[in-house]
Amino acid sequence: MSELSKAFGLLLSALRQQAGASQEELAFSAGVHRTYISQLERGLKSPSLETIFLLAHALGVKPTELLPPYSEKPQRRRAKRGKRSRKHGP
Repeated sequence: MSELSKAFGLLLSALRQQAGASQEELAFSAGVHRTYISQLERGLKSPSLETIFLLAHALGVKPTELLPPYSEKPQRRRAKRGKRSRKHGP
């Protein structure tokens, strides 16, 4: 889980609670599953751009209000690479 995902989750949770909505209510309004909201809030998943807009609309905020403050370049997770089989010779 990335620091950016954790920051997004904390912000989403705070805005949801400020709106007085449960995870289930937010999920229903945004058209996503309740467990997905939980995963977002815990920083286990990262939302797509479309999901950010759906959540913002459901919360009555601008999409930019769901983005954590910019402080520095976020760290990219390195993709795990499996062993590639190479065939040598004919």
